[in-house]
Amino acid sequence: MKKRIRYLTILTLPFLIMVLMNEWVRSTIQEEGFHYKGVTAINSAEANKEKCTWQCHNNTDFCKTHHVEVLKTRFKYTDPIYFGIINSLKSTGNYAWANIIFLVILLPGLMFLLLIKSINIQSKIREIKQLNG
Repeated sequence: MKKRIRYLTILTLPFLIMVLMNEWVRSTIQEEGFHYKGVTAINSAEANKEKCTWQCHNNTDFCKTHHVEVLKTRFKYTDPIYFGIINSLKSTGNYAWANIIFLVILLPGLMFLLLIKSINIQSKIREIKQLNG
């Protein structure tokens, strides 16, 4: 039972923190959000050199020029990966659903399973160490 609670906490806590942070940030933003297909985003779609907006989502070059600092010298390595993922998702015919399925469900699910496996291995190592003194 203890393990189930720990695993359930590990699974749900990142999503809970993400939702709480998004809603906290949403309450601090004064500008009107970007409207798309009946959904209002937190940020506007206006180009803003001071912070990322939906303009960055729709125009990666704008974001890379004005907001990216750490990876500027690494674009030749990161761009093929980034645009490879984006183009793969677009090639499915439904970018939005592919994004949700792969980047919101499958990839975090795989990371969760690997983390649980790692925790179990660490527990077994700890047990073996205790047995051997």
